[in-house]
Amino acid sequence: MTDQLNLPFAKDSTADDVIAGVNLTGKRAIITGASSGLGAETARALASAGAEVTLAVRDLDAGRRVAADITAKTGNLAVHVGTLDLDDRACIDAFAAAWQGPLHILVNNAGIMALPELTRTPQGWEQQFATNHLGHFALTTGLHDALAAAGGARIVVVSSATHHASGIVFDDIHYDHRPYDPWQAYGQSKTANILFALEAARRWAGDKIAVNAIEPGAIYDTGLLRHVEITPEFQQVVDATPWKTVEQGAATQTLLAASPLLEGVTGGYFADSNVIERSETNPRGLAPHAADPEAARRLWELSQSWLDAR
Repeated sequence: MTDQLNLPFAKDSTADDVIAGVNLTGKRAIITGASSGLGAETARALASAGAEVTLAVRDLDAGRRVAADITAKTGNLAVHVGTLDLDDRACIDAFAAAWQGPLHILVNNAGIMALPELTRTPQGWEQQFATNHLGHFALTTGLHDALAAAGGARIVVVSSATHHASGIVFDDIHYDHRPYDPWQAYGQSKTANILFALEAARRWAGDKIAVNAIEPGAIYDTGLLRHVEITPEFQQVVDATPWKTVEQGAATQTLLAASPLLEGVTGGYFADSNVIERSETNPRGLAPHAADPEAARRLWELSQSWLDAR
């Protein structure tokens, strides 16, 4: 289905470009990590089209400031804030249980990147995998009934081109035995995001829930870099990278969340507001290890078993 798409957008398209003319009145959306960066811009874009938007954030005060700014810019009074800590299962469960009525759009945007030292959750899980994948897995499965009730819901899972750095190392996901590497661990968590989207698309097709993964591109002005050690080598990468603005970076997830051009499209991987195909050599393509249906199934079952055993 995705190979037949011919979308009129490019890498410099903005969230406003892809949502122009779209009417989301009556639609309800949740965006995780929406107190800054791409999440805040995606929330603003959806609110500008008339959606009722909930910012799911750890810092309520920051979320409230962003919500007030969105209302001031868009005139949309239906911008809400909810507490969501993806490291806290009780908080995730409470957020999902408190949701009433259908949910039309869920954007799994929050994430952490390249923690310099191996950090574990109380369960012993590697922190990036736990936050970026397991937290969103618990949230999304917890909201399944609300998504199914929407009759055509969309889930957008924010991944990264860094998924090329690692497949899922099923024998040692949490670095119990192998040396820890910040970027490899981040890459594994981003592969997990794509595999989750692939398996959710398969499992929930009968519920008319479309699930797609996206790569926003390189955006410097976000909180995602807060844990990264800025070494001279990394600074060279920074200087050589063609960075996007936040408005451009939020375009692809806004497109998948809202555009009628993507109606019925599920199980795809997108970047630069276009579908991206599998490639072993293109670092911006979809790595084969992130398109493996057996790995997707295995990861889903393993993730569910870990969460059930908490």
